Amino acid sequence: MDLKKLEVWFVTGSQHLYGEETLQQVAAHSQTIAKALDQAKQIPVKVVFRPTVKSPEEIYHTCVEANNNSNCIGIIAWMHTFSPAKMWIGGLRILQKPLLHLHTQFNRDIPWNEIDMDFMNLNQSAHGDREFGFIMSRMRLERKVVTGHWQDPDTLDRINAWARAAAGWHDWQGAKFVRFGDNMRQVAVTEGDKVEAELKFGYSVNTYGVGDLVATIGAITDKAVDDLVKEYEDQYKLAESLRKGKPQHASLREAAKIELGLKAFLEQGNFKGFTDTFEDLHGMVQLPGIASQRLMAAGYGFGGEGDWKTSALVRAMKTMGSGLPGGNSFMEDYTYHFEPGNNLVLGAHMLEICESIADGPISCEIHPLGIGGKADPVRLVFNSAAGPAINASIIDMGNRFRLLVNEVQAVAPAHPLPKLPVARVLWKPYPDMKTGCSAWILAGGAHHTCYSQNLTAEHLRDFADMAGIELALIGKDTELYRFRNELRWNEAYYQLKK
Repeated sequence: MDLKKLEVWFVTGSQHLYGEETLQQVAAHSQTIAKALDQAKQIPVKVVFRPTVKSPEEIYHTCVEANNNSNCIGIIAWMHTFSPAKMWIGGLRILQKPLLHLHTQFNRDIPWNEIDMDFMNLNQSAHGDREFGFIMSRMRLERKVVTGHWQDPDTLDRINAWARAAAGWHDWQGAKFVRFGDNMRQVAVTEGDKVEAELKFGYSVNTYGVGDLVATIGAITDKAVDDLVKEYEDQYKLAESLRKGKPQHASLREAAKIELGLKAFLEQGNFKGFTDTFEDLHGMVQLPGIASQRLMAAGYGFGGEGDWKTSALVRAMKTMGSGLPGGNSFMEDYTYHFEPGNNLVLGAHMLEICESIADGPISCEIHPLGIGGKADPVRLVFNSAAGPAINASIIDMGNRFRLLVNEVQAVAPAHPLPKLPVARVLWKPYPDMKTGCSAWILAGGAHHTCYSQNLTAEHLRDFADMAGIELALIGKDTELYRFRNELRWNEAYYQLKK
């Protein structure tokens, strides 16, 4: 995903009161800042300078253009001088793109020996941005406020987080996700209101019969399968039984055929992610294991057991993390390690963990699944890297969607896991195991998540603001009593907001 194809518009506010000479300085300063942001290595998208807006009409037309420009994913607004905020009402009312309010000024330092009233009249961000901030608060508009000098690395990092969140939000608009069959029978958390999701998030979710996919798989040529099997052999440590001439080589070819069929189906339908379930595989030889893993690595969203909400979230987080070291993967809290002083969660799934989070060698293996009644599926097996990470889950609470985030610390396995036939990761939840897991359960958190090595809570906080949904964070400072109260207050807030 090349995020540099996307644009963020840098829009500076002023007014005609100051005269042409001052406005020329405003424009020059704005161009300098926009160029610096565009060239900053921290910011993944293109930053485009836009002419200074000085009237309600100019503001309105700029917002209309932003809405209609398919490459524009958001606006960074800055008030170099005082810009009377009533001028902004019409434009802000119709703006449909995310907004970041950059509270900065052109000069970093006060020029102590030269400062005069001309300087003061030109450099009025300190109160011009307050006027702008008021009207957005008065209009109850969601936005991100970043305060600091435009050359400060911390300022650039915070703009980076917002720009990545805006890229994820932009990617959802008009996106399509396909469910092959329904969700796992009798499961509650993978259900949800797909109509409300499309209204709220901008993506659609529709079901196709597994037979539709089987037909596409059946059209894959032997030559295409040969080429992909060769890629498997070159890229992974292949189990001996899967090699050519060995007893399970046919299973490897079947897995390759499924991957090629799935990829073709997704490309033909312009889908950005998919779900499947082991309970609905009619006509398929094995559950897609390596296929799901590799398609995730290629950028597709995935959710097991029909979990379309997690599939969409995986896709959004992969978009947000594009170009950053580390990866994002579908994940499930599978089992616990309750050793005193060393509590751990083992995250895994039956098959489908993305290789983008792998650390060290990746094995291509085949093992029985034990459920589903199909042939043994081929899968990639690996450990994941240690380091800071997050787990995120979107939950349908009935009256709203909640985005739940837990900051975690991944650790390397202290012992080998020779009999565990799946990709896995070990982590310690913050603030500790008892608090973190209890808070997750109190918030109604799903067992399916997107696990990210390269995003932070800030990325998802910005994303939740853009979506207009609740975010509940379990982090280093979480205290269970306060967290429970926060959930209660949120319940009241969202009822009143409706």
